[in-house]
Amino acid sequence: MMEKADPSQKLYTRMRLWEFPDQYVVEPTDGSCGSCLEISRMDGSMKLIDEVPECTLVRVPKIQTIFGVIGMLKLLAGSYLLVITERECVGSYFGHPIFKVSSMKYFPCDHSLKNSSAEQKNMEAQFSALLNVAERTPGLYFSYDVNLTLSAQRLHDLGDESKLLPLWRQADPRFLWNNYMMEVMIDNKLDPFLLPVVQGSFHNFQSAIGKDIIDVTLIARRCNRRTGTRMWRRGADSDGFVANFVESEQIIQLKGYTASFVQVRGSIPLLWNQIVDLTYKPKFEIVRIIEAPRVVERHYLDLRKKYGNVLSIDLVNKHGGEGRLSEKFANAMQHVVGDDDRYLHFDFHHICGHVHFERLSILYDQIEDFFIKNRYFLLNEKGEKVELQLGVVRTNCIDCLDRTNVTQSMLGRKMLEFQLRRLGTFDAEETISSHPNLDENFKILWANHGDDISIQYSGTPALKGDFVRFGHRTAQGILTDGWNALTRYYLNNFVDGTKQDAVDLLQGHYILSVSRDMKPSSQKGGIETKAPFPIALALIMTGLFFAMLSLRKVRYDLRNLLYAMVWASMSLGIAAFVRANGRMFCNRPSLHQSKR
Repeated sequence: MMEKADPSQKLYTRMRLWEFPDQYVVEPTDGSCGSCLEISRMDGSMKLIDEVPECTLVRVPKIQTIFGVIGMLKLLAGSYLLVITERECVGSYFGHPIFKVSSMKYFPCDHSLKNSSAEQKNMEAQFSALLNVAERTPGLYFSYDVNLTLSAQRLHDLGDESKLLPLWRQADPRFLWNNYMMEVMIDNKLDPFLLPVVQGSFHNFQSAIGKDIIDVTLIARRCNRRTGTRMWRRGADSDGFVANFVESEQIIQLKGYTASFVQVRGSIPLLWNQIVDLTYKPKFEIVRIIEAPRVVERHYLDLRKKYGNVLSIDLVNKHGGEGRLSEKFANAMQHVVGDDDRYLHFDFHHICGHVHFERLSILYDQIEDFFIKNRYFLLNEKGEKVELQLGVVRTNCIDCLDRTNVTQSMLGRKMLEFQLRRLGTFDAEETISSHPNLDENFKILWANHGDDISIQYSGTPALKGDFVRFGHRTAQGILTDGWNALTRYYLNNFVDGTKQDAVDLLQGHYILSVSRDMKPSSQKGGIETKAPFPIALALIMTGLFFAMLSLRKVRYDLRNLLYAMVWASMSLGIAAFVRANGRMFCNRPSLHQSKR
């Protein structure tokens, strides 16, 4: 079914990186006998050479094994080579090994920086610090043999000529994490070194159902069009691309058959944001509301082009800020809905509360007809198409993480049961829950899937994950959710700004430039260095502690009431100051950049 690329376009699977004082040389060591790649450390220029240059006493290289070249990044005064230094095999996709990036490292080609101005050196140091953050990017996957960016249905429908192309040319650019970093290498026609990388999730398991063995795989593909972190990337851009857009594909292989079911999630496709200001839940701000119908129309035009019919499930609350956002979304959807495209609002929190997630059956009853009509992709034992998936369910809440993952796992479960009945493995009333091993593995599969997506967007595992993992809410799960919610608050306010800059740098969302009138910061000892958030938080907590301590002693001495008021006032004053200067405390460097 899944043909490999032309052997002449085969990717190198193992290489040796030679680090000379004036150049880097990437030598294939997997038996391919291909040319070596030489990269100048002065200007980042590239060319193919026949063999590794000779080593001398003056030119003694450092040598290490690498498993892929992710790409090159051009900054102000030099270029940076990003490579995979460690990998882990996490499973197979249609018989081909899938690897997860365990470690990656960048190598600077910045010798020209020696002749740069102090201003440029200062800026380059800031950008290099962002690359240190980028090296820790989670959830990166790749294959040397099969295109991970395409669903099984799209992969099967590739023409014979397309299947002979290098993997990067077959790829869907939306899900190609290193799309921007590959540009320089593409220009230099370095196909054997061009490794497509996907950010998302990859998990699978095998389980017995009677005498049959079922293989279940779940893949997440994150879109790079409006990628970023939770509070720093919300809503849509003017082209209709939305934050946290993820394609999730559930694949089963059983009795020689292969079935695939695709769902998508993504932020509400309006121009909206939440400005980080140290409040636990910043206000939703809808901008340029007059453009909402056009933005929504662009978003759904792209969805229909790629997936067919679209059913949108909106899980946000009906009241408060979420309610206002949902109302604008529903109004804009009036211009989109039709016979094949539907919009359904389901107030998850109102109907399911915090523990009654089994009430999602109410939602399923309302959309079962769409499921039956739009089907799934199915291949028989001969690799022939039996069914095509004609439409997709698009699910969103505010973050498109917690409520969304609970809902998508329910839909994945329903579809798996539907497929197993079709293949004759299940009787008409049989369910996954009647097979303990399959049930447990399936829950863990979706829980891990949700955690991976959540970590990449919010910095923590998904909330409500205990229900997905165990089938019911637990006391431990509720406590864990509380801790993760507090962790998200801290990360979103004081860490994610820097992560967002690193993401934008890697994705080419900015052209880097140094303003002529920019002056290096010379302020020292100010509030930004002496009173970061942890110190402010410690002062607030200390004040509250002594206020409570004084209140407990009021019955012995009324003066303690005055002390309590003083301590409480001090805490509130510090909190108000931090609130008013919230963006100053947020850990986001001020970089002179312009939109690409």
